[in-house]
Amino acid sequence: MENHVVPDNIWESDGTPYRGWQRQTKPRNTVQEVIENVLSKVFKKKVTANGCGRTDAGVHALSQVFDFKTDIDRDHKNWIDGMNSNLPDSISIKSISNVSEDFHSRFSALDRSYTYVVYNSKTKPLFFDRLVHWDDNLIEFSIIKEQANMFLGSHDFTSFRSSRCSSKNPVKEIKNIEVTKKDNFIFITIKANAFLHNMVRIMAGTLIDIAKGEINTSINEILLEMNRAAAGKTASAKGLFFLGPKYNSQFNIQSPTMNIMDKFKS
Repeated sequence: MENHVVPDNIWESDGTPYRGWQRQTKPRNTVQEVIENVLSKVFKKKVTANGCGRTDAGVHALSQVFDFKTDIDRDHKNWIDGMNSNLPDSISIKSISNVSEDFHSRFSALDRSYTYVVYNSKTKPLFFDRLVHWDDNLIEFSIIKEQANMFLGSHDFTSFRSSRCSSKNPVKEIKNIEVTKKDNFIFITIKANAFLHNMVRIMAGTLIDIAKGEINTSINEILLEMNRAAAGKTASAKGLFFLGPKYNSQFNIQSPTMNIMDKFKS
């Protein structure tokens, strides 16, 4: 009999070397490919891992979740040690849970959270360059904070999705948005029921453009336009962190790591 296993909060991942999460038709060094190859090596047979969502190339993750089925019985520490010993340094398994057959990493998620990290300084962030969006122009923090609140609630996010987005429904609900600052770092944390392709990066890029005075309209007006051309630039992938999904308590999976501020110090 197969057990349904979830290595939850799977990776604190530096997404720099990867082409996102999802396996592709041709081998492209994605996180899913790397993990499935390791699982298949450990089990000596092909294993499929279901991820909780896609991340773009270069996007990092603090609390990603995937699930797989196995008939091998071993304690959780052995699972974690065995997988981590075969994974590259950029991916780390943090914990594992056994879940019921009705669990699915993607479809069981109640919401998902991201943080976008901006480094606003005249000098380049030498040690954080792979992990932040650097902007050397003055960004008015109070403007970002004020404009970000306009995203709250359910809206048509057509203006904030890429031209390659295939979602049939552009209406998403922003459940919470927080903008905080620590030294030269600005953190934009967003929780929603779901996200469109490039949605967070376009939201962040637009907030930055407004706060620099490069866009003279408000977030409310841009939402009403329902036109990608009305929004700002797509911010770089390297500043984006997937904090993770939230699940019903019955699955006993840890909630996302919501505060990443302590990981950054000027």
